[in-house]
Amino acid sequence: MAPRPAAVALAVALFLLLLPAPAAAAAAAVGVNWGTMMSHPIHPSAVVEMLRANDVDRVKLFDADPWTVAALAGSGVQTMLAAPNDQLESLARDPRRARDWVRHNVTANLNAGVDVRYVAVGNEPFLKSYNGSFINITFPALKNMQKALNEAGFGQGIKVVVPLNADIYSSPENKPVPSAGSFRKDINDLMVDIVNFLHVNDAPFVVNIYPFLSLYQNPNFPLNFSFFDGATKPVYDQGVVYTNVFDANFDTLVWSLRKAGVPDMRIIVGEVGWPTDGDKNANVKYAQRFYSGFLKKMAKNVGTPLRPGHMEVYLFALIDENQKSVLPGRFERHWGLFTYDGKPKFSMDLSGNGKVNYLAEVKGVQYLPSQWCVFNKDAKDKYKDLPASVNYACSNADCTPLGYGSSCNGLSHDGNISYAFNIYFQTMDQDVRACSFGGLAKITTTNASQGGCLFPVQILSVSGRVVPLIFLPLSLVLLVSVFTLL
Repeated sequence: MAPRPAAVALAVALFLLLLPAPAAAAAAAVGVNWGTMMSHPIHPSAVVEMLRANDVDRVKLFDADPWTVAALAGSGVQTMLAAPNDQLESLARDPRRARDWVRHNVTANLNAGVDVRYVAVGNEPFLKSYNGSFINITFPALKNMQKALNEAGFGQGIKVVVPLNADIYSSPENKPVPSAGSFRKDINDLMVDIVNFLHVNDAPFVVNIYPFLSLYQNPNFPLNFSFFDGATKPVYDQGVVYTNVFDANFDTLVWSLRKAGVPDMRIIVGEVGWPTDGDKNANVKYAQRFYSGFLKKMAKNVGTPLRPGHMEVYLFALIDENQKSVLPGRFERHWGLFTYDGKPKFSMDLSGNGKVNYLAEVKGVQYLPSQWCVFNKDAKDKYKDLPASVNYACSNADCTPLGYGSSCNGLSHDGNISYAFNIYFQTMDQDVRACSFGGLAKITTTNASQGGCLFPVQILSVSGRVVPLIFLPLSLVLLVSVFTLL
C-alpha cells in the first residue's frame, strides 16, 4: 500500500528539520562502521550511548535491521542504511521492491527520528572474489532505489551510494603510480555509467581503502608506507610526492574518476582501519600507530595531494565481529576499535588533536559466570578423539587468535586445546553440555588466560540470536585443521 500524502509530508518535514545549518568551516568528519555479525551482540541502545559519549556523530550500517536502527532514533547520529548484496536481485528486478524498501526503512525511520543521510545499495559488489555475481544487477538496483527515493520526496537530501572496494581500480605493474590508475578493464564501462549516474544525482563515490591489506597481500610491501609518520621512502608521480599508501590509493581513484569524466566527484572513504589480531601485522601496536597518524591527518584537513582539504571517512570497525567470514584472512574478526564486550582496545583520540585517553566503553554489559572450559589432562584415552573435538569446537566458534602471528599463537599444545574448548563453551552460553567432548574437557573457576592470550568469558546475550547448541556425531565433523595441534 502506498504511503499516505500526509505521512510523506511529515517525513519530509522532519528530514528537513534534521539537516544542520551550514557551517563556516568543515571539521573532520569521522564516523564508524557498525557491523553486527557477532554471536552475542551488545544491546544497540547501549552502543548508541557509547557513540554519543565519544562524540561520534555518524555511523555506516550494513543493513537496515530494525533492532539496530531503532536505537539511533533521536540520537542525532547521522546514519547510512544499507540494502545488503542478497537484496540486489529483487531490487533490480522490480521497482516496487525498492519502493517498499524505502517506505519500510527510510520513511518509517525518518518518522521515528532517525537521521538518515545515505542509502547504500550493496557492499563491495564488484569484489573479484564474487566472480561477477552482482555485476549485472547492481546498477539496475541503484537506479530503482534512486527513483524510489525521488518518488518519496527524499532524493535531494538522502543520497544513494554503492560502497566499493579499492580493487575496482589499479595502476599497471610496470607503472605503479596514481596517475596511471584506471578502473578495472572488466568493469570499466559499467563503472563509467555508475559514476556518471551518481554524479548527476549529486551522490558521492564511496570507497573502502585498507593500507593493512596492501601489506597483507604483498610480502614485499614496505611496512612503513602503511603509516603516516613519514618513516619510509616516498613515491614520486609527476611532481607529486606520496609518503603513505592511503594517499596514493585515494589519488589513484581520483585519476580513475578523471578518466571516467567526473573529475570533481566527491569521495567518501567508507571503510578504513587496522585489525588487532589474526595476522603477524594485525596487533594493537600497529593499529594504534595507524589510527594516531590517520586521525591527526583528518584533524588537520590536509586531504591528499590531489584532493586537499576536508574528508568524510568511516573507521572500520566499531566492535569485533566473531561471526564474520575468515576467507579473506583470520584478521576479519578483529577490526573493532572495541572488544566483543564493548571495551576500547587502546587509547586513541578521535578528534586527532593529540589527547591521549581511552574511549568511553559501553556501559551496563553483563557477563556470564567467571568459569572456563579447559582440557582435562586426566581423561582416559585423551588423545583418541582430540583432533576431531578441537576441529569441531573451532568450526563452531572463533579460534582465529590461535593462528600464526596471532595473540594466542604462543600457547602450548594443551593451551591450544583449552582455548578451543573454552571459546566453544562461551559461544554456547556456558551450557555444561558444551564442555564435555566425551570427557576431554572440564569446567574450572580458575582463569585460564595465559600471558597475552585472553580466554574470554562471554557476555549475556540481549538479542535472542545466540548460535543454537547442536551436537553432531564426531564422524560427521569436517576435520579441517585451523592449526596444527598434534
